[in-house]
This record gives sequence, structure tokens and C-alpha cells, in this order.
Amino acid sequence: MVMDLTFCMKAILLCWVIIFTVILALSVTMNFLWFCGPNVIEHFFCDFDPLLELSCSDPFFLKVEDMILAVPYVLSPFIVILVSYVYIIITILNIPSVSGRQKTFSTCSSHLAVVSLYYGSLLRSIIIIYLFPNKGNVKKILSLLYTVVTPLLNPMIYSLSNRDIKQAFKKLKSKMSSAL
Repeated sequence: MVMDLTFCMKAILLCWVIIFTVILALSVTMNFLWFCGPNVIEHFFCDFDPLLELSCSDPFFLKVEDMILAVPYVLSPFIVILVSYVYIIITILNIPSVSGRQKTFSTCSSHLAVVSLYYGSLLRSIIIIYLFPNKGNVKKILSLLYTVVTPLLNPMIYSLSNRDIKQAFKKLKSKMSSAL
């Protein structure tokens, strides 16, 4: 009842305005950097840090601006998801039947797994990047973790709640164990 069409449209518009504002602020600030050296990015894709490494001028202000803008951008959805799951868990624990609780937990578990995978890999990446800032290959591997591996595992995790997929995995597991 709360999620009517108007609310959804306003939420979508708010998300778009916020992200465009953040990207515009970073782009305008990056426009003041001077790029004079090689134009080859040592990365799998054009990521923010490797792009800053190409700059001949000091990107300190841009890095500070990026951190200030990134904190609410990352923490806001995380806090909303965390609070939502606290309410969901409280509601589930109030379900009188054990089978009802199990069914409800299994429904929520795939989403919780995907969110944990994304925020876990993102948090690991942030910690390692700032603890070991000169480890170039580590940065590449970690950026692949949350930009390729998480979206790749996403449909697999969600499909594990499907009975047909579960039966196929059981058949595959039994074939593999009998082959060994």
C-alpha cells in the first residue's frame, strides 16, 4: 500500500538525480586535472583510481571529494537494507509455525546472500585498497570481484530457490560422487 506508482516514480527520480549530481561533481573536478603522460590505463576497464593515476597534477582534492560523496552513497542503501532485514527477522520470529518460519527464511536467504556477497566484496576491496594502495594487481582482482563475479553469481544464487534447479544440482552431485 505504501509502494504506489507515485512513490516508485519519486524514488527512481531521486536515485537518478543523486547519481547524476555525484558524477557531475566528480567530472567537473576531474576536468581541472592535467593529463600529460601516457594515456594507457593499467586496468581491465576505465575505473576511477587508474584514471587518477594518469594525472600529472595532484588528485588529492578529487580523492577527498570522492570519499566524501561515496560514504553516503554506499552507507545509505546498506543501512536501509540492514534495518529492513532487522524488521523482517523480527516479523519472521513472530510466525508461530516452524515450517512457516523456515519457508520465509528460505525466501529471504537468496537476497541476503547476494547483498552480503556484494557488500562483503566491496568492503574487502575498500579496506585492501586503502591499506595497500600500491598493490596494482590486487586492485584489479578486487574490482573484478564486485563488478563481474557478484553479478555473475547473482542469477545462480536466486535460482537455487527453484525446485527444478535444486533437483538438477542433486543429480549432478550424485553423478559426480559416483564417478569418483
